[in-house]
Amino acid sequence: MPRFSRLGLAGFAALVVLSGLAMSAGLDKVLTVGWVAFGAMAGAAALGARGGEAAHAKKLVWAFGLASGAMITSAAVFIVPDAIGHHPKFGGFGIALGVLTGFGAHTVGHRATHLDVPFDHAAVELTAHSFAAGAIIGLVYGNLPDLGLLLGLAIVSHKGPAGYVAAHRLERAGKPASVLLLPAAGVGIAATLSALLQLPSNDAVNGLVFGFAAGVFLHVAMDFLPRCELGGEVYEVAQLSDDAHQLLDELRVHAVASTALGALVVFVGWATVAGS
Repeated sequence: MPRFSRLGLAGFAALVVLSGLAMSAGLDKVLTVGWVAFGAMAGAAALGARGGEAAHAKKLVWAFGLASGAMITSAAVFIVPDAIGHHPKFGGFGIALGVLTGFGAHTVGHRATHLDVPFDHAAVELTAHSFAAGAIIGLVYGNLPDLGLLLGLAIVSHKGPAGYVAAHRLERAGKPASVLLLPAAGVGIAATLSALLQLPSNDAVNGLVFGFAAGVFLHVAMDFLPRCELGGEVYEVAQLSDDAHQLLDELRVHAVASTALGALVVFVGWATVAGS
């Protein structure tokens, strides 16, 4: 049996300690989002580690599709209007900056996977993503206290399928999937700390910050769109079947349906809250 990851345990312990800080500071929504993110990734990682070769491409497509559809819709509905409302031009520049920064960090960060480091590359990349997303989530909720939970829950919905895929790869490589407890806790850790920061009462600054947050989340969501192409994460699982190319053709329909349903879920959730 592989040893339990000390880094994973340290991440979980840090989340527990900072949860006390979040409770004392009245950051109930940040606390909820952080623990939902932890539960989603840790739970899915446990399933991925036990899945062996039995991972199902169709389930993966639906998981990624629902998450990405919900994320895109939530960012567009709950953050973009606020960014533009603060300052139309700086809000727009912030959105562009967020998308381009997300793309740049993801592209350049891939080079780190070729470095000889004592840590698992996938876990390092997931940890960086989790801390970055958590920092932005905390900043948004810390400065928009009336913001509902729907945004945060939709943003972290991709942690489940991401944890499943990462754990499946670690299991096949003979490495402990428990290291994923660190990125699972990363959202809550970073969100709690950044929620304590208060932005200055300047419309240009707020427009830029909230636009940047929307842009980053839009990039992450688009990066998780279930692309049924050769070499992708879906293909990595689909190739375990007898006819991977035929399966990919079938999965493209499921990819479109799942993303549309993810967006619809957010719309229904918003309409229900708005009408109550």
